[in-house]
Amino acid sequence: MSRIRIAIIGLSASAITAWAASAHLPYLLSSHGRKHFEIVALLNSSVSSAEAARTTFNLPPTVKAYGDPSALAQMSDIDLVVCCTRVDVHFRTIEPSIRAGKAVFVEWPLAENLSRALELTGDRPMSNSIIGLQGRVSPVTLRLKALLAEGVIGKVVSSHVSSYGALLPRDALPEDMEYFAERKYGGNPIIIENGHSLDWLHEVLGEFEEFESRMQIQRSEVKVLGKDGKVKETIGTDVPDLLSIQGTLKAREGESGVVQGALFTHIFRHGTPFKGRAGLTWTINGEKGELQITMGERFLFLEDPITIQLHDHATDDVMELTWDWADWQKELPIKARGVAELYERYAQWKKSGQGRVTKGREWPTLADAMLRTRQLDKIFRQFDQAEGRRANGKACG
Repeated sequence: MSRIRIAIIGLSASAITAWAASAHLPYLLSSHGRKHFEIVALLNSSVSSAEAARTTFNLPPTVKAYGDPSALAQMSDIDLVVCCTRVDVHFRTIEPSIRAGKAVFVEWPLAENLSRALELTGDRPMSNSIIGLQGRVSPVTLRLKALLAEGVIGKVVSSHVSSYGALLPRDALPEDMEYFAERKYGGNPIIIENGHSLDWLHEVLGEFEEFESRMQIQRSEVKVLGKDGKVKETIGTDVPDLLSIQGTLKAREGESGVVQGALFTHIFRHGTPFKGRAGLTWTINGEKGELQITMGERFLFLEDPITIQLHDHATDDVMELTWDWADWQKELPIKARGVAELYERYAQWKKSGQGRVTKGREWPTLADAMLRTRQLDKIFRQFDQAEGRRANGKACG
């Protein structure tokens, strides 16, 4: 079968450390990726910008350059359109390709809000699609799912997660990410950083039966840092930086046994943890034992040390359990490894004739993106309702 022809939206010559360059390109240009995929087009804000990216990343001159999403969507020689722009640009750049019936790979979040996401998908299953929630297919996630399926701790009766957002300063934003201070753009640590981790937590434990959440804006003002690292200005923000969720889990037999109504508590705070503490600490308590997972500050990309420990209640012994990347993934930068696995699973499905997906080789689709988008929309609605009640209480007082 011929290689899958890819168009990339958002590979920028002026931001060579951006996600398209650091997480997608290393795999697509590797010997492993070239067996399945071929980059045939780039779409940027203008044709000249796409041409500059083609030159910067030493792509062949045969790679076509586009500045108009509609023109890209009309091309018949493109099999998969990959969108790596900032979230508030997703809709206008990827929507024409979706309407044209093309397969798409969209980075998380799908769109800036639930309404826009529904416009993109029409709430259709869209099995011929990928959402960039690669944590679902990480070796840590797969190892934990296997341990629960093996019954090493018995049925899950409760779980608790304490996590921190350390990818950005706790009280500042780089000037090119100033939009993170405004909810309307849909890009912020609650949605992106917390959204990724929340997704793979649910991948292991299953979904909530019901939940309640609270959020807080701890810092109503943030500093904007210029290219030189100095403070340019201070701006207001309407984005919460503390989230607490508590809910009961659905019973889930098979892959992971969960007692119906098992309590799951998740806390996310933007900013680095107490010095020396893990970026994420996760306990899964079962009828026969307990798992504790600790991850470094950069846990989102699995860059820092990650440990899985098992406390056997019968023997009172604690042992460390191993996990590892596949050998072919180790040849790639860490940020590219999970993304590469998404591509691999999709390619396997395409080349097998696009029938039923092999069990254990599933990947997250836009339908999965809608599930997480709805959950986060509910979290923000609960916040707005609580703020409204608080404001009304002050007015009445």
